Amino acid sequence: MEIFTLLETLEEILERSKGVPFSNKGIVDKDEILDIIREIRLKLPDELKQAKWVKEERSRIIVEAKKEAEDIVKEAENRIISMIDEHEITRKAYEQKAKIIETANEMAREISKGTKDYADDVLGNLENVLVDALKTIQTNRNELK
Repeated sequence: MEIFTLLETLEEILERSKGVPFSNKGIVDKDEILDIIREIRLKLPDELKQAKWVKEERSRIIVEAKKEAEDIVKEAENRIISMIDEHEITRKAYEQKAKIIETANEMAREISKGTKDYADDVLGNLENVLVDALKTIQTNRNELK
């Protein structure tokens, strides 16, 4: 992530800045700081595009999981219909149908939960990066004032 590198560069500039006597303020090269802030602004849209992609990918995976679950359920129903001729076969088919449906539903829940957790983690990390970047920018702007 290039934004982290840029933020680290900002920190390094601030840490090596010369201090103003009797205060916690430092003297920094304004143009250098502004250039880095501009680069961060240019990089942010890429981060936002990644977050959008993660969200879309999550939705796609959930849709696929539901379709796969529906296909498994339909397959189970078709197998049951073909076994209706004999009582014992019918009883076994209903048992197998229930197992397949439960397995499919469990798989769908697990896939859905996994994609939601993954998307939440990625979006949470992105949120933290953006919050940190905003705090750094606000701190730098306040110090520049």
